[in-house]
Amino acid sequence: MKQKVVIKVTSLNGQKSRSKAMKIAVGVSGVESAALKGDDKTQIEITGDGMDAVALTSLLRKKVGHAELVSVGPAGGGDKKEESKPTETGPTIQSLEVLPYPGGVPYYVFAADRPYDPYYNNSCSIL
Repeated sequence: MKQKVVIKVTSLNGQKSRSKAMKIAVGVSGVESAALKGDDKTQIEITGDGMDAVALTSLLRKKVGHAELVSVGPAGGGDKKEESKPTETGPTIQSLEVLPYPGGVPYYVFAADRPYDPYYNNSCSIL
């Protein structure tokens, strides 16, 4: 899920510190875009998928200076799409085989499992 994070970094005084903060922000995995916003350009708005906002704030605090996490929320773009979610009715059996068993009791093997091999032994061979 895409999310939008706003982080306020109070020590963004010059162009050098702003570019350093932007490089750190876009270097984090999951970040798709970053932009400076606010009147004095001390807020960084970061949009991404699967990013850790707290870790990003801690990294900015460590590398640049005082950083404060202002808001975290879903990315509210103008192109909202309605996703149709499939309804789950429960597990379905795709293929079922009934194999003969010597005692007359049927032995069921599902197609998702391994193919039937009577010589397959899943025990420890070290003993």
